[in-house]
Amino acid sequence: MKILIPFYSTYGHTYQMAQAVAEGAKKVDGADVELRRIPETMPEDTLEEIGALEAQEAFADVPECTIDDLENADAIIFGTPTRFGNMAGQMRQFLDTTGALWQEGKLVGTVGSVFASTATQHGGQETTLRNFHTTLLHHGMIVVGLPYSFSGLTEMDEISGGTPYGATTLADADGSRMPSENELNAARFQGEHVAKITAKQVQS
Repeated sequence: MKILIPFYSTYGHTYQMAQAVAEGAKKVDGADVELRRIPETMPEDTLEEIGALEAQEAFADVPECTIDDLENADAIIFGTPTRFGNMAGQMRQFLDTTGALWQEGKLVGTVGSVFASTATQHGGQETTLRNFHTTLLHHGMIVVGLPYSFSGLTEMDEISGGTPYGATTLADADGSRMPSENELNAARFQGEHVAKITAKQVQS
């Protein structure tokens, strides 16, 4: 059972969430979990100017995602930062190359899920996830979110990400805030939840 986690990350927040998703998925027997990096499209000098070049060194050794990776997966859990209430352009550009998979129905029945990062508490977490789900549904994927059986969704003692559509984290406008333990736990729960559902699909 292959669980693929393709992520795009600018400053490392989505990467940290992807690692937590992988931790959760690996708890399920038979799960072969792989992290894959969505290719960067910004020029290196731009990355350096916005202070992201050094941050991206932390996950530079993660292999880039390919179309074949998607086709060979039983479940795909995508991770993306938010850009104005939608997925990052890097992720959109990558998904726009999956037309051949769509034409041939290669992802029909594949389990799909999404997690995200936003700068602010109301920065488009839910719209990003829901907008992303549209692409998964066009591919015929089985969309899985983050159920309320994860008690952290009702956390009221701290400012925290987390939606029934998928795990999220808050980065702050300057990127200084890293994922909290509650947000990482949400990602772990989502990874395990998706892997359990996928196991049932593979066995049926």
